[in-house]
Amino acid sequence: MTEYSVRGANVVVVGAARSGVGAARLLARRGARVTVTEQRHDVAAEVRQLADEGVELELGGHRADTMAAADLVVLSPGVPPTISALDGPRDRGVPIISEIELASRWVRGRIVAVTGTKGKSTTTVLLGRMLEASGRLALVGGNVGTALSTQVEASTPEAIHVVEVSSFQLELTTTFRPWISVFLNLHTDHLDRHDGPEAYAAAKARIFANQEASDTLVVNADDPEVLRLTRGSRASRVRYAVETRLDDGVGVDGEAIVRRTTTGAEPLVPLSAVHLLGDHLLSDVVAATAVADRVGVSASAMTAAVDRFGGLEHALEPVGTVAGVRFVNDSKATNIEAARRALESCGHQLVVIMGGRFKGGDLGLLAPLIASRAEAVVALGEARDRILDAYGAVVRVVEVASLEDAVSVAYGLASPGGTVLLAPACASLDMFKDYAERGRLFKQAVGRLQEDARIRVTTS
Repeated sequence: MTEYSVRGANVVVVGAARSGVGAARLLARRGARVTVTEQRHDVAAEVRQLADEGVELELGGHRADTMAAADLVVLSPGVPPTISALDGPRDRGVPIISEIELASRWVRGRIVAVTGTKGKSTTTVLLGRMLEASGRLALVGGNVGTALSTQVEASTPEAIHVVEVSSFQLELTTTFRPWISVFLNLHTDHLDRHDGPEAYAAAKARIFANQEASDTLVVNADDPEVLRLTRGSRASRVRYAVETRLDDGVGVDGEAIVRRTTTGAEPLVPLSAVHLLGDHLLSDVVAATAVADRVGVSASAMTAAVDRFGGLEHALEPVGTVAGVRFVNDSKATNIEAARRALESCGHQLVVIMGGRFKGGDLGLLAPLIASRAEAVVALGEARDRILDAYGAVVRVVEVASLEDAVSVAYGLASPGGTVLLAPACASLDMFKDYAERGRLFKQAVGRLQEDARIRVTTS
């Protein structure tokens, strides 16, 4: 089979975030003439360093003459494929692909790809640790950690690339074919980017579109939308579930995660090894277990990895307690379904910090849950008015201008023994670089509250 080649081609990488930088570097090393074009003038030092590697930088907009000379366009996930700058290349029939599609053409190892509306990062990282615990070479990345482009040089036939893939990355794939694909769940999201729920679902379905019978599709049997969407897949199917009892698949039985077949159930991971806040995260653990079991990881290696896994930063992350008030950081809850799961996981007496850039859906779906569990909602960002409209009739809603104010106000509204929960249900890009920056600033604000409380105790 002839290796894919870009040698001598004019390749334009649109977007200079992490994936764009990785793609540009990979393309330059493979002999392409690379131009990175970016709307912003202010870019990270890593982007400017690309010039030292022979990459042309075009900042402050996408020039028509650059696009006119392109033989290939690689799009960063954050750049919508509908931007007008792509009209020219598209009309000329120039291939427009995603970074993950590009990188997959050169990867020598096998790819395990994980998608879903919620839980991708937890499942991806935990699965990587299970593989590492079994002695396998696991390279974790994609939408979490490092871009797949940055893993190509380290890829060997023995490597397993565990890749989190978003709808943004999948929508421009054409040959992307994982050895194992994992479909966790499907809920409405990213309607600010995709043209309706059907387009979002179709982008997600690209994860298994090129799989054949020799490949594996791992599906959540608790999610009817996942089962419906994957019905036509050609891949061999492995089901997992937490709520549904399976005759054949991986699920929960008694006090263990088990593999059930027609001949019985084999214990894989005891539930006592799971140390995550939030019942829904158990589903992610079961998903990772189903994949690891398919790969051939031993039950002891899986259990050791789960037992050492305390969860991810910004995903239902306990931050600390101030004068009896608990603080939980779920900045990764960037959609309505994720916020729902956070609310269900943190009990009652909640003060919920919500808001940011609204991505679509019906915020009103959370109103009954907020009415029964929350004492107040603190709203910030572009979606403040939407949040007030959605919940003002069922709970006190206080609007604030900054995250620091949100933490301070929420603390003042919280009851002793209660919880301040950051569960935005919105993207972060109206006020922050990303959800991680939002989460870090939340934790810093909580740290200042803790320090103030210590000072008061010391001086009293």
